Amino acid sequence: MKAIVKEKPGKGFKMRDVPVPDDLAPNEALVKINKASICGTDLHIYEWNEWAQQNIKPPQIAGHEFTGKVIKTGSNVSLVSTGDVVTSETHIPCRKCIQCKTGRMHVCKNLEILGVHRDGAFAEYIKVPETVLWKLPEDFPKKYASIMEPFGNAIHTCFVENLAGKNVLITGAGPIGCMATAIAKATGAAKIIVTEIMEYRKKLAKQSGADYVLDPTETDITSSVKQLTNDNGADILLEMSGNENALIQGLESLTNGGTASILGVFPGKITFDINSLVIFKGIKLYGITGRKMFETWQIATELIKNKRVDLSSIITHELKFEDWEKGIKNMLDGKAGKVVLDIE
Repeated sequence: MKAIVKEKPGKGFKMRDVPVPDDLAPNEALVKINKASICGTDLHIYEWNEWAQQNIKPPQIAGHEFTGKVIKTGSNVSLVSTGDVVTSETHIPCRKCIQCKTGRMHVCKNLEILGVHRDGAFAEYIKVPETVLWKLPEDFPKKYASIMEPFGNAIHTCFVENLAGKNVLITGAGPIGCMATAIAKATGAAKIIVTEIMEYRKKLAKQSGADYVLDPTETDITSSVKQLTNDNGADILLEMSGNENALIQGLESLTNGGTASILGVFPGKITFDINSLVIFKGIKLYGITGRKMFETWQIATELIKNKRVDLSSIITHELKFEDWEKGIKNMLDGKAGKVVLDIE
C-alpha cells in the first residue's frame, strides 16, 4: 500500500510502498481509508521540531485524522462490523488506569496517540483497536468525517462553559480556532472576537462567523476587547494559538471571574504573572487535551448531521493522496485551513 512515512530523523516525509497490516490482534480492526486530513501535529513531525524529536521514533507512518470502512476484524471485536463507516479517536487508552475506569479515557495515564506512538493514517489501510472507532451513518459527508477529530477538540474547548449570550475571545484562527468560531456562533455567543495575524486566516475567521477579527500587530488587543465589551472584557477566552503573547493578551482581556479554556500547545515553558492574570481576577482555567470519549463524538456527529455548524469554509483544500506535499506547504505558509487528502 502507499503510505506517507517519517523515514528518519530530520525534516520531511516520503511516500513509500509498505506492507498492508495483516497481524490483527483479537481486539483490532482493519480499516480501508478513503479520506485523511493534515493536522498541525503532522506539521511538527514534518518539520522535526523539539516536540517531534522527543516523541517520534522513525520509521513510522504519519497522520491521525481519517475516515474509512472496516474491512476486517479481529476475533474478539464486537463494537464494529465489516462494512461499517467509521472515523477514529486518536487517543488510545489502556482501559486499566484510574482515569480510564472513571470516565476520563482522554487523559489515560498510559495513553498512546495514533500517528505519534504507532503507525498512523496517511496510508491506504490502518489497524486500530475497536475501542477508538466511532461508527457514522452511511450518508455522513466523508470530508467532514475526516475532520471529526479536530472538530472534537474545538467542541471540548468550547463546551467547558455555556457560550450563549457570552462575549467570546478566540486567540488564533487556525482550523480549530475557526471551528470554535463556528461553534460559538451556532451556540448563541453574543460577540465573537478573534485575534489573528495571517491575512488568509483572518478571512477564514470572518467566514466562520467572527464578528470582529483583530490583528495584534496592528492594535492593542486588551484595549480593543474592552472597548467592544462595554469595558467589561471577554467572558470566555478560547486559546487556540499556542503563542505566549496571545495567551497573555487573552488573559488580560478576560473579565474578572471569566473563564479561560486553553487548547493551544506551546513550544516550551512560558512566563506570565499568574497573580494578576489568574488569581486576583478569580478566573477559571481549563487545560484541554483531546476529546471526551465519547461524549464529544456524539455532539460532533449530531452537529454535523443536522447541519447546525457550517464547516464548509474551513476545508479549503481537497487533494489527491499523491499531492500531499502541496497540502503540507500550503499549511506551513498559512495559506490553508483544513487540507483533506483523497486516498480512495
